Amino acid sequence: MTSDRDVEAGFPFSAVVGQEQLQLALILCAVHPGIGGVLVRGEKGTAKSTVVRALAQLLPPVSDESGQRPARLVELPVGATEDRVVGSLDLERVLRDGEQAFRPGLLAAAHHGVLYVDEVNLLHDHLVDVLLDAAAMGRVHIERDGVSHSHPARFVLVGTMNPEEGELRPQLLDRFGLTVDVAASRDVDIRMAVVRRRLDYEADPGAFATAYAAADREVADRILGARDRLGEVVLDDVELRRIAALCAAFDVDGMRADLVVARTATAHAAWRGSDCVTVEDVRVAAELALPHRRRRDPFDEPGISTEQLDDAMRAAEQEAEQARSQDDEPGTGESGAGRPESHEGDADTPGDPGPDDGGPHDGGPHDDGPDGGGPDHNGPDDDGPDDGGPDSPGGGSRERAAAAPANSPARPPHWEIPGVGEGAPGRRSRAHTRHGRVVRSVTDTSAGLHLLGTLFAAAPHQYTRGRVEGPLALEADDLRGAYREGREGNLVVFVVDASGSMAARDRLSAVTGAIVALLRDAYQRRDKVAVITVRGSEAELVLPPTSSVDIAVRRLADLRTGGKTPLAQGLLKAREVVSRERVRDPRRRAMVVLLTDGRATGGAEPIPRARAAARLLARDGVAGVVVDCERGMVRLGLAAEFARELRARCLKLSELTGETVVAAVKSGLPQGRLAA
Repeated sequence: MTSDRDVEAGFPFSAVVGQEQLQLALILCAVHPGIGGVLVRGEKGTAKSTVVRALAQLLPPVSDESGQRPARLVELPVGATEDRVVGSLDLERVLRDGEQAFRPGLLAAAHHGVLYVDEVNLLHDHLVDVLLDAAAMGRVHIERDGVSHSHPARFVLVGTMNPEEGELRPQLLDRFGLTVDVAASRDVDIRMAVVRRRLDYEADPGAFATAYAAADREVADRILGARDRLGEVVLDDVELRRIAALCAAFDVDGMRADLVVARTATAHAAWRGSDCVTVEDVRVAAELALPHRRRRDPFDEPGISTEQLDDAMRAAEQEAEQARSQDDEPGTGESGAGRPESHEGDADTPGDPGPDDGGPHDGGPHDDGPDGGGPDHNGPDDDGPDDGGPDSPGGGSRERAAAAPANSPARPPHWEIPGVGEGAPGRRSRAHTRHGRVVRSVTDTSAGLHLLGTLFAAAPHQYTRGRVEGPLALEADDLRGAYREGREGNLVVFVVDASGSMAARDRLSAVTGAIVALLRDAYQRRDKVAVITVRGSEAELVLPPTSSVDIAVRRLADLRTGGKTPLAQGLLKAREVVSRERVRDPRRRAMVVLLTDGRATGGAEPIPRARAAARLLARDGVAGVVVDCERGMVRLGLAAEFARELRARCLKLSELTGETVVAAVKSGLPQGRLAA
């Protein structure tokens, strides 16, 4: 959706209360487009969308073929296709005029404006990569459907997300220039001011906008002035060494963090009206650019505490002092002091952001603020997160990553639900998707044009259509689409026996490690997960279906044990969860992973009822795996019996580590095969 907004149409940027760090991050991106966009993380109702929409009103007008127009705010819907985002072949002109033509997408519409992606964490990874590539390079290159096209796309990229709905992968987090965590203030005066201003705006939007028009014009003028001043700002070797020392202290991967901190610090100096970068600018840049780059593992929490940043700044000051002493010594080599930062030589920086050459990027009207990031690339087919690394100054370790043992097979056989589904994009089971390899041509063209199929469909009719020479005579009925096959994510429902018989410390630790390993696999395969615990007299849904597997890990930390084993209730609860999710998302296929010793004791006739519940799940076509957690000299083998009823494979926990549980899940028997 594209909208041209005038000043009176939206809530003024300067009237926003309590989101100074977000405003600053947006302003800095508007000053320096090479920063790479802003990711806004936070709960609902924190003015994320309001601030982004207000930013578009501050950007300078854009000149095009029709004259001058306001900068656009282009909103990217979660369900957008790649064709809609980057553009595609203009089929109407192909059929009408017989010429090859390109129809621009949303990236072209966002040129010199703001591209806003709400719930960016729910967008397919492939499209997120496309957006970040365009934001970093300032251009879009298309090679598809026989079309080769390139056009400028300089825009302020802003993504918003609620972490409770699932995190972005660390590889994609790292490619956002800056991130800001927003939350509603607990200060009563600030909350009163927010409500009062919103009520005043709703009562008379025009009068309210007029009251803040002068303040908004001042911010807009400062952005333009900072853009003009940016090329003259000096980043000397002292501050550059400070930046390098900071990034090294936090053990961030690659060099993207160093580049983004440098660009952000330079933009902040320009915003302040200074001609040189100081320690104040570096600290602001670090606060905005580094916290999200410390999230190595999918279950790590992003963020840097004030104490950690203080420690790192003190260590970086020692490096800066060393650079000063080298500059003071006669006969030392060339120094960067006195030279402004070069923006033209950066491989992933589109150049100096002049009014015509550079796209707008955002920032905030205050001098104390957030963090930044830059544009490296890990493709959408990266098979999951890094294994983690030592945390930054101030603490942390690899303990979380060590939850799953690392003695897994190099490449275990892949587990998948039988058949071809149509679920959400993922990496587990075969599915008909909009992305993936082309299998055949079909009449539906929504997934892209199948050129060869179209030619074959049109060829038999050329004589009857009177074609003797020249372009192919095409009609709408000739068009054929590409049927693509890729991978989907599934719903994985964990049913965890937390009864008294499972409460032994070593057994509970092994079960928890196995679940964490399974959750890690679900994260990498883009599955939704749900967790049901069975203890006492009932089964409890401790985590409804969600894409946020890191929340599942946190819930496991509070797992309580004890009491009887109402296993039938747990399996029936899993069936209820699967049935309810099928109504919400009928295309997502499900599997159940049951971890139990099989000793059902809750309710009347607990074992026959549990077997009957397992048969119901199998009858519903739900795939499954049973992990037998029974230990001791006397073993009843009840879990294996449940596996036979569930038509699932049965594995013994005593023979497995967490990682081999993952291997077993991936290589589990197809539906219909009985457990041994």
